[in-house]
This record gives sequence, structure tokens and C-alpha cells, in this order.
Amino acid sequence: MGYATGLRSMHLSIVAALSLLLPTFCFHFPLHLPYSSVVTPFYHSTRPAFQHGRHSRYYRHLRSPFLTSSLGRRASTSPTSLKIVNVNDYGAVGDGRDDSEAFRKAWKVACSTGRAALVVPSGRKYRLKPIRFSGPCNSDLVFKVYGEIQASDDFADYAGDGAHWLLFENLDNFRVEGGGSIDGNGQRWWQNSCKTNPKLPCRAAPTALTFHGCNNLRVSDLSIKNAQQMHIWFENCISVQAENLLVAAPAASPNTDGIHVSATQNIGIQNCVIGTGDDCISIVSGSRNVRATDITCGPGHGISIGSLGAGNSRDYVSDVVVTRARLSGTTNGVRIKTWQGGSGYAKNIKFQDIVMKDVENPIIIDQNYCDQKKQCQMQESAVQVSNVVYSGIRGTSASEEAIKFDCSKSHPCQGITLQAINLRSSQSPNIQATAAACSNVNFIQSEGVFPRCSK
Repeated sequence: MGYATGLRSMHLSIVAALSLLLPTFCFHFPLHLPYSSVVTPFYHSTRPAFQHGRHSRYYRHLRSPFLTSSLGRRASTSPTSLKIVNVNDYGAVGDGRDDSEAFRKAWKVACSTGRAALVVPSGRKYRLKPIRFSGPCNSDLVFKVYGEIQASDDFADYAGDGAHWLLFENLDNFRVEGGGSIDGNGQRWWQNSCKTNPKLPCRAAPTALTFHGCNNLRVSDLSIKNAQQMHIWFENCISVQAENLLVAAPAASPNTDGIHVSATQNIGIQNCVIGTGDDCISIVSGSRNVRATDITCGPGHGISIGSLGAGNSRDYVSDVVVTRARLSGTTNGVRIKTWQGGSGYAKNIKFQDIVMKDVENPIIIDQNYCDQKKQCQMQESAVQVSNVVYSGIRGTSASEEAIKFDCSKSHPCQGITLQAINLRSSQSPNIQATAAACSNVNFIQSEGVFPRCSK
């Protein structure tokens, strides 16, 4: 090792060690963005949104790893107990060639070491094939992404696992952070999608970043962009914090959900800017105690619960709160979508303090959802939707129907509450009227609701 290289390595070790000694902080940054900020396209940027404007003064703290009290016991650390595992020391070059084997070697060492930080240095682009980072590990572990990780776009590299690119599984007290970026390099996948070209056969594409079976997980201060399909998937996890994330892909990129939550309990998503070609946030079966706060969404398909009940499945989602969200130019606002023939429930859901700007279908429950080429058959069974509150929702609608409840005849929506809603038309400044279409729904609405459901 040369003298300069040695100094850089020593400096990195000192910085990482000191960062783990910082006190525990618990930050909360409400994102009250003006409309001009919401509507400006942001998917060209690779820097996390909190580096800009009034959030920049917090950035030096956000780059330091920490555990909040919600993630359990804060591990005691000291410079002597911390092992820095730099991927470069295990053969990674970061010049656009494949670095997968070096990352595997570095992970094996970090996972088997008591108290380690696996470091991806800044200033380089590390290209990876599909890779699994599996636990359990010997102790708490932090994955520090300062540079850029980019996916291989060679379809042959995904022959062994076509569903995942970066998969983190069976990990406790794990953190991914650092201010760097993760690039799914998904352009070839989008071009070969049947949703882009209906003449092509439909086939699944990998999720860029999957967390499976993780407990006490924190993912923060990252840019995740251009996923092959979904960007981030939390699956069968417990106690998750996802915050200060920039998730971005072009509006035309198919099936590129921003954050997908499946069978996960006790998850907080906050202070995130998401703009993709599909749902900004999607919450599906088995998820409970989900809170999304200070979310900026657009372009995309809005914030969705579902779809649920596909293929006559029995699905459950409950105890969801979406608050202080800003949606701009999306094809839906806050949506619950279920297929006919399913069963189970979507209940105890609250959408509050939400601003819409030129949004189609700002408020929608669709119990006749059908995302397939052939017409769906009428079926009696349905997922029961109940105890849903819409409060403090305002802004403009790009569709005439600003509120649409298309509920099941056999299982009507129950306990739907509307209060403090003001949604006007964005299509004509002189004609601000919008409509509400409310079918098979039992609702209560206060005086300050526009447009209004009719009995």
C-alpha cells in the first residue's frame, strides 16, 4: 500500500470511528414545500433532497450513523471496537467493471466481525451483478454508501435470480446510509417491458433494493434511482425506519414503485421525495402499523394501499396513517384498490393534511380494480374496506371526479369519514366545480367538504 493510499485509509477509519461515537439524535424535518418546489422535475438529480435549501444545515449530522430509540438498544462503541471494512481493500476498483466478488468478500468479513462498518467509498462507481447480503451477522452492522453502486444491465446476469438485484436478508439492527446513490440502471428493462411495448411478452424485472426478514432496520440518506422494476421493497420486516430518501425514475418507466411495503409491521417512512413511473408508496398484504410522514410524490401513481385480493387471495392491511404529503401531477392521489373475488380487509386508515396539485383521482377507493388485458369477471367476494378517514385534503384535481368511491355491492365500504376537504378543478380557472361519485359506501361528511358525496 502506497503512502497516499495509506493516509486515505487511515483517515476513513478515523472518520467512521468518530461518527459512531456521536450522541444519539432523533431528527424530525417536516417538508412544507411550496408548489414551485413540488412541480419542478427532480429525477435528474442524484443528490438527496435534504442537501438543498434549509435542510442542508442538517446534512453533516445525517451522514453520521446513529440508532434512534425506536430501533432498540444503542450499541456501545469505541474506536478500538470498530472494524472498517472498505470494499476497495477486497479488490473493488469502481471503474465500471464488475466488483461483485469484492463486495461478497467484504460482506463476509464485516458480517462475521463484532461491530463493523462496510464502506463503499465516494468518487467511484461500483458495478454489481445480483448479490445477496445474508445474515444473521455476529453483531450490529452498518453499510455506508458514500459512492455509487450501479446494477449490471446484462439480462444473463439475472438468470439465477430474476427477482432481486441487491438483497439484504435476515439481519437485525442493520443500517444502510451514507449520502451516496444506488442506480438500478433499468433502461434496458423498461424498453423490453410489455407495458412499454404490448407486442413483447410480459416478464418480471428485478427489484433494485430488497430487505427481507429484517428487524430493527434503518435505511436513510440515500438516492435510489432508475430501478429495473420496484426501487425499495420491505418484505416480512419488523420495526423499520426509512427516511431522507430520494427515489427517482422517469414517469414513463413501468412498474417502478418507489417504496413497496409487504407483510411488514411497525414501519415509519418520512421526509422522502419520490417520483417514479408507478406508486410512490404501495402498501400490500400483511402490513400493519405503517406511518408515512412528509412525503413529496410526483410523478407517479400516487400513494396506494393495494392492490389487494388478486387471484381470490385473502389479504390484510390495517393501521395506516399518511400525513403531510404533497402530490403533484400524479395519476392518482391517495388510493385503496382491491380486486373482485378477494377477501380479508383494509381497515383503520387515515389520510390527513395532504396537498394535491393537478392530481387525477385525488381521493379514490376502487373495489373493482382490474389491471389486466381481458375484462375481469364479476364476483361476489371482496376485500372489506372500513374505518377510513380523509381529513384536511386540499388542492386541485385534474379529473372532474375529485372523489370516487367505487365500492363493492356485496361488501360496501363501511365507516368512511370526510372532513375539511377542498378540491377544485385545475382544468379551468373559471369553472372550479368538481364532482364526487360515491357508490355502495356508508359515509359521514362534515360541512366543510367539497365536492360532496350525495346520499
